[in-house]
Amino acid sequence: MRTRAEERRAVRVPVPVPVPEALAVPEALPVPDGRRVDLWLVRCPGPGAPPEPHVRAGARVRATSDVRIEPDVRVEPDARATPDPLAAPGVLDVLDAAERERAASLRRPADRALYVASHLALRTLLGAYLRVPAREVALVREPCPGCGGPHGRPAVPGTPPPLHFSLSHSHGLALIGVAAVPVGVDVQRVPGPGTVDACAPSLHPAERAELDRLPPGARPGAFAQLWARKEAYLKGIGTGLSRPASADYLGADTRSRPHGWTVTDLPRAGGHTAAVAVLGTVPPVPSVRRLPVRLSPPLTS
Repeated sequence: MRTRAEERRAVRVPVPVPVPEALAVPEALPVPDGRRVDLWLVRCPGPGAPPEPHVRAGARVRATSDVRIEPDVRVEPDARATPDPLAAPGVLDVLDAAERERAASLRRPADRALYVASHLALRTLLGAYLRVPAREVALVREPCPGCGGPHGRPAVPGTPPPLHFSLSHSHGLALIGVAAVPVGVDVQRVPGPGTVDACAPSLHPAERAELDRLPPGARPGAFAQLWARKEAYLKGIGTGLSRPASADYLGADTRSRPHGWTVTDLPRAGGHTAAVAVLGTVPPVPSVRRLPVRLSPPLTS
């Protein structure tokens, strides 16, 4: 018979996984106008990883961009246990049937938590911009630029729509962009050298040449930033990756990038790179804010 101390040592301690229970979003937000682009970061770390800010005060930004880092929007941690992200209070009322089905299909709790957190944040933010409850935010699909089918980028109804938005998430971090004109955002975790070697052949020839000129240790970070620019642009024009990655140059030479769009690198930290693409040739003024979710351990991985 085991002692109480032995029983306590034998108990398996679940690994905390973030669960979205509350988002610190104002009830009303002004719709961006002119050059302004609102960018919202949601960090939802994987099992055992402490939450860290993606953008730090004083982060360096490319001279061609003007990124303003806003103060944190803070939510205090919550120690109550939640068995699953979809069981968090109010989530089922906000996400639509397709989002709930997609979330339920994700097997890893951390992936499910990030998906739910990012889509809950998106709908909560759009509700604040549109002055409607998050659960009443209607989303439609624009016509596909390639075939005209109803499977283009997601949008809010209206002709023209009252705002444009874009969502990206990768390995514990989500990025949401809101603007008055078409916008695309993307966030990428810096990959390993093997991933870079496997994906490089799909790039534009000039992009491949740029990577080849770099020392091996610098290629993963450069590739991640390049790919973030590329996906941000492809989301902005509405094609996504249905358009070949080799069709457009999004390398370091800003003069050779697609005409009519401005693509800006965002501050890099925490093993992620990110970029925003905005319709127009006037450099945008992105405003970056962090939007934490409550952490509700324990949830087993």
